Amino acid sequence: MAQKPFDTPAWENTTHVVPYPAAKLPSEGGSGHDAHRLEEGHVPMPEEIQYDTARVEKVYRKLDFRIIPAFWVLYFLCSAIRSNIGIAQTMNRDVHHDLVSVLGLTARDLSTALALFYVAYVLFDLPSNLIMSRLSPRAWMARIVFAVGIIGCCFTAVKAPWSVKFLRFLLGVVIAGMWPGMSYYLTLFYPPSRTGKRIGMYFTAAQLSAAVVGLVSAGFQKMDGLRGLTGFQWMFLVYGLLGIVLGISLLVWLPDRPLAPGEERVRHRYLKWLPASPEALTGEDALIHYQDLKRVYHSRPWNMKDLWYVLIDWRMWPLVLMYFGVVGVGIGTQLYGSVIIASINPNFSGITVSLLFAPIWMTDFLAILISTPLADRFHKYRWVFFCAGCFIQIAGLLIVTFALSNDWARYGGLLIIGFGLGPTVPNCMAWTNEIFQKRHGEVGVAAASALVSGLGNLGSITTTYALYTGWPEDAVKGPHQYRKSNYAMIGILAVSIASTILLVVLLRIFGCEPSRRVATSSGSSNGEEILDGAALRERQMRGFGGMLGRKKN
Repeated sequence: MAQKPFDTPAWENTTHVVPYPAAKLPSEGGSGHDAHRLEEGHVPMPEEIQYDTARVEKVYRKLDFRIIPAFWVLYFLCSAIRSNIGIAQTMNRDVHHDLVSVLGLTARDLSTALALFYVAYVLFDLPSNLIMSRLSPRAWMARIVFAVGIIGCCFTAVKAPWSVKFLRFLLGVVIAGMWPGMSYYLTLFYPPSRTGKRIGMYFTAAQLSAAVVGLVSAGFQKMDGLRGLTGFQWMFLVYGLLGIVLGISLLVWLPDRPLAPGEERVRHRYLKWLPASPEALTGEDALIHYQDLKRVYHSRPWNMKDLWYVLIDWRMWPLVLMYFGVVGVGIGTQLYGSVIIASINPNFSGITVSLLFAPIWMTDFLAILISTPLADRFHKYRWVFFCAGCFIQIAGLLIVTFALSNDWARYGGLLIIGFGLGPTVPNCMAWTNEIFQKRHGEVGVAAASALVSGLGNLGSITTTYALYTGWPEDAVKGPHQYRKSNYAMIGILAVSIASTILLVVLLRIFGCEPSRRVATSSGSSNGEEILDGAALRERQMRGFGGMLGRKKN
């Protein structure tokens, strides 16, 4: 059915009429994800539907309640399991029951173990995300969390440096695809311009996780020696068990990809044994969501040629460099923040260091709450929010490096770094979604988010292996301890800023239109994108409309 032209732009009226195209059904077996079929005698597809902006907002809020809390909890636990090795280095250090003393780890052992996690993460991020797009997204996400919980429990039994390195590598293998997979999953339910706020919502879990790991570790330190386990072993065991329980729970809570009205879900033959999950939306809500995001419902199965087009798209590489810098600083702060605090004042006890570590992530949490909703409303200026966060981090690093006469001023610099981290990662991932869903569709989001996250985490390898305790000459105790590592962090942030500006300039010159080759191969005669309701609204920024009681357009 050909679409009828709009008499007025969608954003000029509160309500508008949008026609439904005829549903295109994927051939069974041609797609890797759930096959669908249209039932005869089912409710017929409506010719058109009329709705207002407030009604659409209500549908997305309903999705928020179903998806975001589950993502928040899973990211909280997985972040705790991934990063608790950092705080384990200082737990019960006064009685030599910290991780380093118990296992006899050298600085090189520790930095190697931390870096091996990211080596595995980089290698397996893209394959994991592509598998997720072929199979059931909720089942794959639950698999990731369940496996992370099992590996987390195994850390309780580490007895030698090699076992720490081996388990850190395995943890990187099983957790690969979680972060980009969550970003990809959101694009199945939300337009890209709305994903920044949602990414920020569950990204706060990492910040609170880092804070809670620091605070709760004080309690685990009180359990030191209970039933023959050290404090850090109790921490590894409890977080791992919680991860296993959560992984099982996600199977019955997270919804699978949405179905077009009139379609029924056909389970993949390898996944029929899994418990079913209720649909995300039903009734009128499902109809409205279908009209607003038709591009998701009618995406065709991708092939290796489509993947190749994504890989050779130059727009990805500036995004990788942007992510490289900010995630390097973020992970460096997360893993070595407690070590830096201890170097500021060697008289701090392990519990004091844990308590001072937590506020860094509270400032990060605050920045996310402030910046990401605004960045979604002004989505054409995401790069400004990103660069502002990088400059704030540089200011914090300079204070930590040069305010040698005042310990609390140096600690304040760490708080500033935390605040600057807030706007960076969510906006980088949301910008990736916006560019590559428009350019390449579903495979574009799956592949680009994984490559930006995976290759960008080479910055994490840099900070964990080559800087701080991994740089013996720079780790020598004294007033200039870690100064060169801080310089390196400032340098990679400068790379992020330069890459952002370069991408903005190139997009102004060359644009970001849908890939004609991909669109043509999907059956479009002119290579144009699907103009669903969300795509029409994204032509203009929402700005402050609808905030503080202001009327939405």
